[in-house]
Amino acid sequence: MRILVLCTGNRCRSQMTEGWLRRFAPDWTVASAGINPAQEVHPLAKIVMEEVGIDINNALPKSVFQFTEDPWDYVITVCGNAEKTCPVFAGEVGKRLHIGFDDPDAFVGSDEEVLKEFRRVRDEIGQKMSAFASEIK
Repeated sequence: MRILVLCTGNRCRSQMTEGWLRRFAPDWTVASAGINPAQEVHPLAKIVMEEVGIDINNALPKSVFQFTEDPWDYVITVCGNAEKTCPVFAGEVGKRLHIGFDDPDAFVGSDEEVLKEFRRVRDEIGQKMSAFASEIK
């Protein structure tokens, strides 16, 4: 099974989704990318994933255009912008899915409130990716 997860910056949601899918289906090939990749993975995304035992500390944002020639069983968009601007793939794509999540990086509040939002989104992604992996295994 080959899964590509897309969002705008490949900074938070897609990186967390990739981490969860790697945990739930270690035999799958999973990658994540952005339509307009950020400079780095959000530090809070790394922290909250580490809290659940998933290490994304060495992850780097990547461009979707690195992957458009490759075949994918699923291309999953996790933000509305990526869903609307998803490029055409030259490689075969089995199914395209949109499983949207709130952007924790857009949340405004105190440091503790922002961290709580990252945890909430992390947990939501984990629940939905667990169900997704169980469904298609």
